[in-house]
Amino acid sequence: MWSKTKDAELMAIKRNEFLEKGFELFSNKSIESVTLSDVAKAAGYGMATLYRYFEKKPGFVIEVATWKWEKFREENTKRRRKKVEEMTAAQLFEFYLDSFLELYKKHRDLLRFNQFFNIYIKSENIPPETIKPYTKMIDGFADSFHNIYQKALTDKTLSTSVDEREMFETTLHIMLAAASRYAVGLVYKAESERVSLKELETLKNALILYYQPK
Repeated sequence: MWSKTKDAELMAIKRNEFLEKGFELFSNKSIESVTLSDVAKAAGYGMATLYRYFEKKPGFVIEVATWKWEKFREENTKRRRKKVEEMTAAQLFEFYLDSFLELYKKHRDLLRFNQFFNIYIKSENIPPETIKPYTKMIDGFADSFHNIYQKALTDKTLSTSVDEREMFETTLHIMLAAASRYAVGLVYKAESERVSLKELETLKNALILYYQPK
């Protein structure tokens, strides 16, 4: 006998199939060049089925971005071997910076997608209400950094001489920009993965040194 539970499970499976295929296409071809029809075809469904879940492309793109970054955040959290309470602010800061190396090592497709995503968002003038789920998810990263900064105010293992927001955005932009450039090949010359990781490690260590208590 068919049940509402079975129906909900099937809907969730189909929705994830669309998100997976959308991410796959967007990260390899750019977002502008991919249509919802392309996504439906890649997932093995018709447009009528896709429209039951996603009515317009901007909303679908936001869903893909939100879903994929949430998955990375969950995976990255599992990588931490100690509880937050057992770590110093400096240790948490290093774990945070290591997350960008993890992105480069295992999620270059997400870095490529993020490049295309930022271009798409700016060029399409998408309303703030449509972007809201993604913005809320990204704010979660800022909240995690807030916990690091608050702990640093107490244990003094990390400098708090600069504003929290400035520190978060500076480190985020520097590490994300560097990892993204390596992921898409926008560097002075082609490097081996070993060399690229070594250079990202050097950048990480430079930031750790810069934010050490003076």
